[in-house]
Amino acid sequence: MALSTRIKAELLLLGLLTTGLTQVPILASAPRGFWALPENLTVVEGAIAELRCGVHAPGSAVQWAKDGLLLGPDPRIPSFPRYRLEGDPAKGEFHLHIEACDLSDDAEYECQVGRSETGPELVSPRVILSILVPPKVLQLTPEAGSTVTWVAGQEYTVSCVSGDAKPAPDITFLLSGQTISGISANVNEGSQQKLFTTEATARVTPQSSDNGQLLVCEGSSPALDTPIKASVTMNVLFPPGPPVIEWPGLDEGQVRAGQSLELSCTARGGNPLATLQWLKNGQPVSTAWGTEHAQAVARSLLVMIVRPEDHGVRLSCEAYNSVSTGIQEHGVTLQVTFPPSAITILGSASQSENKNVTVSCITKSSRPRVLLRWWLGWRQLQPSEETVMDGLHGGHISMSNLTFLARREDNGLTLTCEAFSEAFTKETFKKSLTLNVKYPAQKLWIEGPPEGQRLRAGNRVRLVCLAIGGNPDPSLTWYKDSRTVTEPRPPQEPRRVQLGSVEKSGSIFSRELVLITGPSDNQAKFTCKAGQLSASTQLVVQFPPTNVTILANASTLRPGDALNLTCVSVSSNPPVNLSWDKEGERLEGVAAQPRRAPFKGSAAARSVLLRLSSRDHGHRVTCSAHSTELRETVSAFYRLNVLYPPEFLGEQVLVVTAVEQGEALLPVSVSANPAPEAFNWTFRGYRLSPAGGPRHRILSGGALQLWNVTRADDGLYQLHCQNSEGTAEALVRLDVQYAPTIRALQDPTEVNVGASVDIVCTVDANPILPEMFTWERLGEEGEDQSLDDMEKMSKGSTGRLRIHHAKLTQAGAYQCIVDNGVAPPARGLVRLVVRFAPHVEHPAPLTKVAAAGDSTSSATLHCRARGVPNIVFTWTKNGVPLDLQDPRYTEHTYHQGGVHSSLLTITNVSAAQDYALFTCIATNPLGSDHTNIQLVSISRPDPPSGLKAVSMTPYSVGLEWKPGFDGGLPQRFQIRYEALGTPGFLYMDVLPPQATTFTLTGLQPSTRYRVWLLASNALGDSGLVDKGSQISITTPGLDQPSREPDYQLPTEQPAGPSEMPLLPVLLAVGGLLLLSNASCVGGFLWQRRLKRLAEGISEKTETGSEEDRVRNEYEESQWTGDRDTRSSTVSTTDVEPHYHSMRDFSPQLPPTMEEVSYPRGLRALEEENMAFPGHLYDEVERVCAPSQAWGPLYDEVQMDSCDFRWPGDRYEDARGIYDQVAGDLDPVDPDAIPFELRGHLV
Repeated sequence: MALSTRIKAELLLLGLLTTGLTQVPILASAPRGFWALPENLTVVEGAIAELRCGVHAPGSAVQWAKDGLLLGPDPRIPSFPRYRLEGDPAKGEFHLHIEACDLSDDAEYECQVGRSETGPELVSPRVILSILVPPKVLQLTPEAGSTVTWVAGQEYTVSCVSGDAKPAPDITFLLSGQTISGISANVNEGSQQKLFTTEATARVTPQSSDNGQLLVCEGSSPALDTPIKASVTMNVLFPPGPPVIEWPGLDEGQVRAGQSLELSCTARGGNPLATLQWLKNGQPVSTAWGTEHAQAVARSLLVMIVRPEDHGVRLSCEAYNSVSTGIQEHGVTLQVTFPPSAITILGSASQSENKNVTVSCITKSSRPRVLLRWWLGWRQLQPSEETVMDGLHGGHISMSNLTFLARREDNGLTLTCEAFSEAFTKETFKKSLTLNVKYPAQKLWIEGPPEGQRLRAGNRVRLVCLAIGGNPDPSLTWYKDSRTVTEPRPPQEPRRVQLGSVEKSGSIFSRELVLITGPSDNQAKFTCKAGQLSASTQLVVQFPPTNVTILANASTLRPGDALNLTCVSVSSNPPVNLSWDKEGERLEGVAAQPRRAPFKGSAAARSVLLRLSSRDHGHRVTCSAHSTELRETVSAFYRLNVLYPPEFLGEQVLVVTAVEQGEALLPVSVSANPAPEAFNWTFRGYRLSPAGGPRHRILSGGALQLWNVTRADDGLYQLHCQNSEGTAEALVRLDVQYAPTIRALQDPTEVNVGASVDIVCTVDANPILPEMFTWERLGEEGEDQSLDDMEKMSKGSTGRLRIHHAKLTQAGAYQCIVDNGVAPPARGLVRLVVRFAPHVEHPAPLTKVAAAGDSTSSATLHCRARGVPNIVFTWTKNGVPLDLQDPRYTEHTYHQGGVHSSLLTITNVSAAQDYALFTCIATNPLGSDHTNIQLVSISRPDPPSGLKAVSMTPYSVGLEWKPGFDGGLPQRFQIRYEALGTPGFLYMDVLPPQATTFTLTGLQPSTRYRVWLLASNALGDSGLVDKGSQISITTPGLDQPSREPDYQLPTEQPAGPSEMPLLPVLLAVGGLLLLSNASCVGGFLWQRRLKRLAEGISEKTETGSEEDRVRNEYEESQWTGDRDTRSSTVSTTDVEPHYHSMRDFSPQLPPTMEEVSYPRGLRALEEENMAFPGHLYDEVERVCAPSQAWGPLYDEVQMDSCDFRWPGDRYEDARGIYDQVAGDLDPVDPDAIPFELRGHLV
């Protein structure tokens, strides 16, 4: 029955509903109708609106209609995301809830109830939802937020437009906070329906009080809680007030010339503030002013120095701004008081005694006028006349005339004209002159040497002229023989006359004349005059000859000519004696009779006759005039100028030595008159250019300068000299010495072992010295570099180093050094190659290489041999030559000096095919050698060997050993030890696992211990049977110093009962039986786990970069001896077996440490710029391979071509590759080790 009712209801509502029918489970007994009706609602845009609707309509669908559009009965109302039905439908609540109302929600709404079995449809009354939209902005003209500039009193129009709003907003204007009336407003339609805008206009007349105030447009609406506003700031322009001049003092305009006048002009108010300027008689004098905006004041300060010409000037201050209708002005007129700027006295104050003096005094213009009075000393004189005249700038000029009698006692008094006035009571203006009354001197005389006293020429004589009285001071003037005496003007000449100035002492005047007497002063008359007075004195001066002159009878002289010279002494007092000499040799001459001469002295003459030669050229012939009384001699010489052809002197250098690339100077020692016109040099028949060349220059003296000389410049140079008198020639040899150059040095020099050979070094050098050859042997520090067993010989330019019975240790680099004293010494490198048959390095009768025989692994066999010349490698497997055409076999051969290596790589190692004995055969023309390498399966490690104690303390012992063959897997070391007499063993793991040295601690002093060393890998341990893996030690006592151990390697156990406890032996035997049974049971599991474990090992070993693996395994293959005993090679002095893992071996072959000694020695030579001379052997490569010499094989490891040391920061131990694998395996559990990894029986 219920199902039938439901089907009928769905058919009834099919025309009304599409989706989401709402069933109202209301009891059928309730009355049908609305119990809550919607009402009109007004909300602001963005708010929430809810229209209520409550109904009693069981089984009916309820929905809302918006402007007649049905919204549907789904409470979510999907078409309107902001709409939903609220309330409990079970209670008949269907309230329409609208979120964030906007203008689209402004409409008529009604609530509708669908028809049902209980009754017809119901429709509520329509209600209106009104949405109020507030205005968002106000658009103000002028632009809101701006500042508008208006002029006070003018009318302006402003408009304000609101944004879209509902209803239309109301707009008001406020000016300085006061509402403006008379606003016109218009309401217009907005940008959408139902929206409106309001445009309002107002007329504004701003006043000065509105400056800086706001003009506000205010919009109000029911949708707004507070009105919105837009405003502009008013900048109201108005004129300033009148200017005011502040006058300092009470009497406006009254000033004094020279006064600093400061006037301040102030103008208040105005926008902008006033612009001020000062004018003087209508002309601008200052346009600087300042403003104080806080007080709205403009100020201008005028500072001026008052001058007389400013009298009557009108100063005015003008104030205006940009809106002033006219200029406002305030002025003041200046009344200037000024004294006379100067007083002038006209007329001369100098006059002879008892004569009248007439002068006049005139002032400059002054305001008011001044009076004049005269003073002579302190006595006032009465003027003869006074006059007043109009002057400049409204002033007056005063003048006074004076005449009085000059008397001798008034001489030197001050004559003063004084100006005064009541207006200038604190000032006095004067002009003064000094009265000069003239009168003559009274007496004149000379003080000096007595007349007739003989004075020596050159002596200093002082004459003083003195006078008494006189005004002006008498002018004392000296005369010599009626000529005025003056000092010589040129300052560089010696001052023979010093004329002093007139000096006064009381009424006595004096003037000094100091003379350095000369010939002209002899018998001269010196006179002093002062006006009409005069005094005189006469000097007698003795002097040597003033001039000695030599006269010759010929000007051109040549060898063999006769020359007559005459010596003339011009004047002397007393007479002199004449004599001749030539370069110190006295000559006899003929004297002439004495005669009178200038300066009242006497003259003399003497002649001599000479016969000339070329040796006389340049010699001086001297004439001496000697005064016996004066004991003084005056000399003159005549230099002989003899013309002769060039003559080479005895000091001419004939051999010049020079160093190559240096300079050489071929000097010239030649004598000729005139000087040689040309110096011509020729060399090997070629004339050198006198103008010079790239490498030569002929100096001014004829010397030949050469630079960058070479040995080709060695030889004879011919010099040809010529002048107008003839020619001469000379030969000069240039010996060019040069550093040695090695011309022949056989490199390499080869010799078989045991034979003898000479290393020959031939040089080109100059000079050739007997001991210039030395020899050195190059090599590492610590190597034997002596040449005691070698014979050193030299002959001429060839040196020899003879080696008898050549040994391998003598092979290497030798250096021939040649030093002949000319730097640099020559150095030549020659390599002695001692040829020998191949020697394969095989550390033991059998070398092992381990690899898994699962046809997925690879193995590399390393064979290294020494020999010269180059070695050829061949391989055999079990005695059968190996077919290297097989793609599984790859051979790489490396040659480096005398070391040669062959790397045989076997891929996809098969236990059946490749577990065999491989033989490496090395062959060269001198013989062959071989070694055997056994390729075996991965197995337990061999026991370590060489266990020994290297240090010992009471509580510890330092151990060192050599690892054995690791079985192809990473191996670890464990130390087992016991204290003799104490039951039980102690174990200690070696860390790091691959170390070959370890310090065992925790021991007791003075105790004997037995120590065993075990090696283990993933397949098991090495056992304790090897003698080399156990030692016995005794720790020192506490009173004994730490020492190196004194021990013996263990021997066989001594006979007698074993000290081993019985219980551990039984437990060990039982454990072995259990292990053997377990191995049989678990054998079938071995093959299944093999591949998985092998893949795991492969993955883990490949986690390291290929570069690390190449570098680390190369490190293993290069270092030998005790440093890393897992190398496949061994030092020839070590007979202990050494093994290494060849798994995934990737070879690198730079030189090993024992091989680099030779090139390291050469490295020092490279610093001396010595090139390596070539290959050691035609087939042998350079000892220091050039970069990229090995090609792509070394691309993964970047090494310096001559640096054979691995970078420390890039080295990693290759054994670390296996650490993770070995750690994952339990060596005790037999199931953990695949059968394949235990190895096969081959």
